[in-house]
Amino acid sequence: MGLTLFMLQRWWQNLLNRTRSAASAQAALETPSGTVIPVSRAGQWLLLTLGLALAWVVGWGLVVLNQEAIRLSKPTLADGGATTLLFREAWAAASSAAHYPIDQVGQSVNLPDEWSRSHPSYEGSIWYRVHFDTPIQPSTDKLLAAYIERACSNVEVHLNGQLLYRGGRMTEPVARNCDQSHVVPLPTFLLRTGSNQLDLKVTGYPIERVTARQRAGGLDEVRVGPLQDMQRMHQDHEFWSNTVSQVIAGILVVLGLFALGLAWVRQLSYLTYFGLLTIGWSLMTGRWWINELPVSNASTEVLIAMMFAPMTAFAIKFLLGYSGHGMRNRKARDLTRQVNAVLWAQCLLLPLSLWLVGVNGLFLVARLWYVLFALELFVAIGYFLWHSGRTRKPEFWLMSVALGVVSAVMGIELSFQNGLLRVWGVHVTYFVMPVLYAVVAVRLIQVYAGALKTAEGARNQLEKRVQEISGEIERNFNQIAELRVEQIAEKERKRIAADLHDDLGAKLLTIVHTSDNDRISTLAREALEEMRLSVRGLTGRPMILSDALADWRAEVVSRLGQSGIEIEWRNSIDEVEEPLSARTYVQTTRIIREAVSNIIKHSQASHVVIHTDVHLEHHDFLLVIQDNGKGIPMELDGRLDRGHGMTSMKHRAKQLNGQCLVESGPGFGTVIRLTLPLEIAAVQQKVAIEHTQPASTASIPDSAQGSPLGTTP
Repeated sequence: MGLTLFMLQRWWQNLLNRTRSAASAQAALETPSGTVIPVSRAGQWLLLTLGLALAWVVGWGLVVLNQEAIRLSKPTLADGGATTLLFREAWAAASSAAHYPIDQVGQSVNLPDEWSRSHPSYEGSIWYRVHFDTPIQPSTDKLLAAYIERACSNVEVHLNGQLLYRGGRMTEPVARNCDQSHVVPLPTFLLRTGSNQLDLKVTGYPIERVTARQRAGGLDEVRVGPLQDMQRMHQDHEFWSNTVSQVIAGILVVLGLFALGLAWVRQLSYLTYFGLLTIGWSLMTGRWWINELPVSNASTEVLIAMMFAPMTAFAIKFLLGYSGHGMRNRKARDLTRQVNAVLWAQCLLLPLSLWLVGVNGLFLVARLWYVLFALELFVAIGYFLWHSGRTRKPEFWLMSVALGVVSAVMGIELSFQNGLLRVWGVHVTYFVMPVLYAVVAVRLIQVYAGALKTAEGARNQLEKRVQEISGEIERNFNQIAELRVEQIAEKERKRIAADLHDDLGAKLLTIVHTSDNDRISTLAREALEEMRLSVRGLTGRPMILSDALADWRAEVVSRLGQSGIEIEWRNSIDEVEEPLSARTYVQTTRIIREAVSNIIKHSQASHVVIHTDVHLEHHDFLLVIQDNGKGIPMELDGRLDRGHGMTSMKHRAKQLNGQCLVESGPGFGTVIRLTLPLEIAAVQQKVAIEHTQPASTASIPDSAQGSPLGTTP
């Protein structure tokens, strides 16, 4: 209680001293978008009122839902069929004897029987006896069984004086089977035709020696009926009470480990606390405990109670850290250190207080600690609500629901621990808190993903800016050297081109005009065209894309027309002033030539459609060649680039940092999609270099630089 009052006082002082600008700046650090609009004081109180109203509605609905779930989870007499016997009364005698104490005076008790009411402060064993007549005629295919939904801490079953079943160790330390149901088959040969006696020896602990009412001694209602019906009720109980809890606990462990991983990577402390909180909750509620522990009951109860102190600390630290508490100013950081000291001191004070009061005061002291922990959680959630309401954080409504859930869970649990409610059965609270953890985890992941996206965007912008500045500096320092190297390379390319033209070009031209063999003359003409195209790639100046498209169109129309193939050329943009480098022009010309040659030689097409498009925003252009031929047959490995020059076309496109895609199928024709960049920067640099260098004596004569797409000279 001292911690609660201390936190309330300091929290209120800090709220009065903080400015709205500080709240807005902090909220910008916490949200992915980084934009938070503080609300007015009246708006803050309105949001807080709405949040508390939402919490009240959620909490009240959860209480009603929990009561309905408990009612539905309790099997009725009709659940076992008309042949099932339900015992709500038994004759009880406190004794640790091996058999029911006939000579001892007992008393009639109602079932369920809670020792805290019928046998206060009693520790040991209590015998319960019920009499029944066989509800059905037993046979080999219709066996009877006794079903016990709860016997805490352990049970032993006798039928007509014969031991049938024992749930575990019946001496200290007693097996802990409070969460287990029991099905005991009743052998046919032990059943009598008249009255039968079913004796149950329950061994448990008084409520004073446990830290939770669920683990105090007691016995639930007993049923006797067909074995199949009893096993079905047992399986239903095990599924909802244990299996579902273990599955949910496993999911919480995964979420907790994921949160710890994010906390380790991003150095976020509140994710560390959330991960520890979810893992701790899964350990406490997963019911993975060994039933027979080699330690005394008092030691086990103290260990279980000790877990609530760090769990509360993890929850409060998560809420304070996620709200940004302790990041604003020095006073907030000092308060955070004081809160940390109090929270971790509780982890030592709780076991110390339990040790000081002894085994007979465990329940009383633990109950006080539970109330204190609940108040601390309410204060932490209220602080988060106030902060998120001031800054309009999306978590405000989520935490309003969380406040209602926690209030309902804490109210139900504290009322049960104090004996105000008798809620034996399946609790909705077993499932609501894990769902709440899962929702909070999803929200944390969403916030983390948004923050990561924002951080990545900022980092990319910073890297881009650094790269731009670095590139500018590098260009400023290396511009002269780069220009000199490019001038030398350009001069050498022109010399090689001139040598090719003057030597090899002249000889090829002579062969074209003097050869009497048409095949030799044709090959020489093609070689001359290829040489001129190569020379242009070495020395040619950049050209306008519109001119290049006109050249390509002229050659394609001429070649396909000579082969009797109709051609339809579609230009999306008539005038394109974007420059095209000589290298790109030459390589594209060769790709188009190869594609046209494939159509003429292999496709057996009668119609060809060529579509061109320019993406000015991306500085690239698209050329699509589509024919209605027979298509390219699929090879065994499914590739379309076997033969027909497909490999060379794709290789040339890749050299230009583009791509050449081929789509074809037998009888469906062929579509070639060529996408190439315009390389504007490289073209502008080349033009700048040519303007800075003197005219070279090795320039190519006009006769050697004729149009590479033209017809034979």
